[in-house]
Amino acid sequence: MVTHYLAESGLNPVLISVVLMLVLSLVRVNVVVALVLSAIVGGQFAGMGLADTISAFESGLGGGASIALSYALLGAFAVAISQSGLTDYLAQTIVKKVTGANHQSQQGLVKGAILLAIIAMAVASQNLVPVHIAFIPILIPPLLGVFNRLNIDRRLIACCLTFGLVTTYMWLPVGFGGIFINQLLHGNLASNGLEIAASELPKAMTLPAMGMLAGLLAAAYFYRKPRNYAALAEVDSARASQTGEIAKPNQLRLLLSFAVIVLALLVQLKTDSIIAGALFGFLALTTSCGIKPKQSQDLFIEGAKMMSLIGFIMIAAAGFAEVMKASGGVPDLVEGASSILGNNKYLAAAVMMAIGLLVTMGIGSSFSTIQIIATIYVPLCAALGFSPLATAALIGSAAAIGDAGSPASDSTLGPTAGLNADGQHDHIFDTVIPTFVFFNLPLLFAGWLAAILL
Repeated sequence: MVTHYLAESGLNPVLISVVLMLVLSLVRVNVVVALVLSAIVGGQFAGMGLADTISAFESGLGGGASIALSYALLGAFAVAISQSGLTDYLAQTIVKKVTGANHQSQQGLVKGAILLAIIAMAVASQNLVPVHIAFIPILIPPLLGVFNRLNIDRRLIACCLTFGLVTTYMWLPVGFGGIFINQLLHGNLASNGLEIAASELPKAMTLPAMGMLAGLLAAAYFYRKPRNYAALAEVDSARASQTGEIAKPNQLRLLLSFAVIVLALLVQLKTDSIIAGALFGFLALTTSCGIKPKQSQDLFIEGAKMMSLIGFIMIAAAGFAEVMKASGGVPDLVEGASSILGNNKYLAAAVMMAIGLLVTMGIGSSFSTIQIIATIYVPLCAALGFSPLATAALIGSAAAIGDAGSPASDSTLGPTAGLNADGQHDHIFDTVIPTFVFFNLPLLFAGWLAAILL
């Protein structure tokens, strides 16, 4: 009875689900709980009934299981690397540089170099060495003490990481960019009847990428002021390096650890499996460092605990996405919008970008969104007279726009996992909101502008 009444209300289930999920997240309800509740409410508005909604949600859970296992193994691999002394050595080296920089201008240079290095590593994780967020829990926690010493606002670091994770895959057709641009974007455009060469897609996505760059520059200006964190935030390695508690690292162990990391990356690239690469790296590191089986088990549990929240969120997000698809709300949302657009290309582009933002923020992945919206947007763009380049820019931007600001996106969950290692970085207020403001909003405008100009 209630389900029938909600279905007859005329409210779009996708819109209701996404808005509710965002509101619950903003009032600090756990993201997993917010995803589950929002999926159930959306299913009722779609007239699915409670049993069908839960069934659809459960059928989607398997889609996030492999990702969750991947992140658990990455966490274990990260902890094993920390035990090898490699991250301690890196942190000590940077702390010495920071300690030697007494003048404010010198500290500014060190701060700028660190931020540029973080961006470079995030970019490389998408295109050069496609490990995605695997490097974040390995590299960032040992450097928290350094960030604190320089009073760097971690919201800026989150923006730097998310910029590198998102911008390059949506623009450069290499690594994950090859998957997004050549396989997903071009494949879905072609399968829906749009004739455009894959080589033209980076040109279509250049202006949206420039929007992301403008957002990063704005974030760097807005978060330029020093921000203090509690002294307890200093990680053990950085704190110990200042007091001399850590002995000089074993050079052979450092070389072995570095070699194992390189081999683990090669295994991942060869097998195209994060699980295989992380498992190989964990086993090889614990063996080469002489860690006993009992200690190895403790390390694995510690690493899995560190990444478990991300895993649960990704599993819940997969279930949420399945309910959204089953509700039929996305086509209805587009059809309802197109019925009032007429032939106004300016308004049509803005509405399609806004719908892409809603859908991607709900699903949490542009890689999963592009198949949904391309089927609807390609014929709609053709009817409105958009050029092939403009259509590609609009669909590519609309698919990627929510990735940088969704509570369930690994592009925001990854930075939080590293920056919150000491409990002083909130996922919603320190990662999601900053990345939403400085990336989603500029991309919304840049995607609209590209659709109009191309």
